Amino acid sequence: MKKNVLCFIITTIIVIIIIFPIAAFINNLRLNKNTNKIKVAEVTHSIFYTPFYVAIECGYFKDEGIDIELILTSGSDNVAASVLSNDTHIGLAGPESAIFVYLGGERDYLQVFSGLTKRDGQFIVSRNKKFKWEDLTNKEILTGRNNGMPYLSFIKALENENINKKDLNINTSVEFAELAGSFIGGNGDYVNLFEPLATKLEKEGKGFVVSSVGLYSDEIPYTAFYARKSYIKENKEMIKKFIRAIERGMKYTKYNKSDIIAHKIRNQFPDTDTPLLSEMIERYKNADVWLDNSKIFESSFNKLTKILYDNKLINNDVYYSDLVISIND
Repeated sequence: MKKNVLCFIITTIIVIIIIFPIAAFINNLRLNKNTNKIKVAEVTHSIFYTPFYVAIECGYFKDEGIDIELILTSGSDNVAASVLSNDTHIGLAGPESAIFVYLGGERDYLQVFSGLTKRDGQFIVSRNKKFKWEDLTNKEILTGRNNGMPYLSFIKALENENINKKDLNINTSVEFAELAGSFIGGNGDYVNLFEPLATKLEKEGKGFVVSSVGLYSDEIPYTAFYARKSYIKENKEMIKKFIRAIERGMKYTKYNKSDIIAHKIRNQFPDTDTPLLSEMIERYKNADVWLDNSKIFESSFNKLTKILYDNKLINNDVYYSDLVISIND
């Protein structure tokens, strides 16, 4: 009798220790069989990336069986490092970071598989309401770090407007995250800011949004999604699904009014009221910053590499066919 009781106890323990966890694991697989988590390192959390957030909030990724986990990773170099170290699967940042990795000799380098924005998303904030580009002459403007893409885009806009950068006092000493605070503190006659900071400063009476940088600089793949070459090769179907979700977000953003879009993505910006969010989205619509689809054209990519080359940030040829991959081809 005691032997039977002992066998029963041992069997019960085995069931609890082994069988139940296995059953729970199988059940978990069943519940999540159509969902794959993708960790995305985003260089900043901005209304500039509205189509991406639309795709999340509209459930387009869920429709494709993808669960997006956003990880804020300040600095494009840090985004690239996060993806290369496998801390995240996909990076959302300027593709110049992928170019630098490629030229650095990384074998499993980063490839861009989808665009998001097609021009710079900065706005010039002035202490005066009236503005023309010539007004920048002999004035101080805060642009963020030297040779970052926001700075380079601004320099390109000056060039396109036939303004010599030497005629301005371009202040590159203020960190990107401190630009708005520095301007409020009395530094500079102008400051270049992304949303939501540009409109917030205007609403607070601290300045006037007077121009878009992107409309005066070249159309380039300003922000894009990239992943390690090996990850893309091993997960082509997943990348296709990711792209489909992004393109649905792009179409929704293009064909819906700003107030409707604002209501849709308000959870991404809980500290910004919906009317203000709508105003920022409209400002970006007017600046024509978003791509209509995910494709990055070679002509656009070559404009980006030329900017980098002209500013002596790269000294080797970079080929579109190496860095940009079209999964659907």
